[in-house]
Amino acid sequence: MSEPRFTARTVIVTGAGSGIGHATALQLASEGARVVAVDLSRERLRHLEEELGDQLITVDGDLADQLTIDRVMAAAGDQIDAVANIAGIMDGFEPTAEITDETWDRVIAVNLTAMMKLTRAALPSMLARGRGAIVNVGSEAGLRGSAAGTPYTVSKHGVNGFTLSTAFFYTPKGVRCNAVAPGPVATNIEAPFRSQWAQERIGPIMQTTLPPVARPEALAAAITWLLSDDAADVSGAILPVDGGWAAI
Repeated sequence: MSEPRFTARTVIVTGAGSGIGHATALQLASEGARVVAVDLSRERLRHLEEELGDQLITVDGDLADQLTIDRVMAAAGDQIDAVANIAGIMDGFEPTAEITDETWDRVIAVNLTAMMKLTRAALPSMLARGRGAIVNVGSEAGLRGSAAGTPYTVSKHGVNGFTLSTAFFYTPKGVRCNAVAPGPVATNIEAPFRSQWAQERIGPIMQTTLPPVARPEALAAAITWLLSDDAADVSGAILPVDGGWAAI
């Protein structure tokens, strides 16, 4: 019988307290990984600790804060084999004319800048050993303009650009970088319509073209595969995991 795919490997998973991050942490641990689980909520991480026990190290905090990034690096130690950048927030479906500075700054900080800072911090460990894997969670909103408000859409297009550039620079050094692009997923992320015009513009699209809501485990399976050696020749890919929505 072959050894589990992540035996003796340390994987950082953000947004690990719920949804896709929670499912990914469970999947990685079941395959032998030492998981460094990061989430804003201490309470959600406590429940994950009860599920995973000694295979888990938890760090609670806001990844938009550099101090949290520093704590994650300290918890992970010298060997970082993979990073799953999953943490993210929605906007309120605001179109450009209705964006507040607060919403724009927060969505970009959490969805894009925090991802960059954590990846930047983890790369030296991977590069020193000549191997590593990074998977970023984008969105169908990063492939189109009609799936969310402007701040979220911009942040997820940015995730794609960040993924491709990182793959370009570091694949030759043994570090792969890919992204998944989910459609609707059953998570606890809040996504209220705060714009009447967005409701009128996007609402009919959601009623006619959205695929069924996916389970977090479906995304976890794709993320785990991309992090594993089974995807050793895959880098710079933006993988839709969206029930076929990208084909519409």
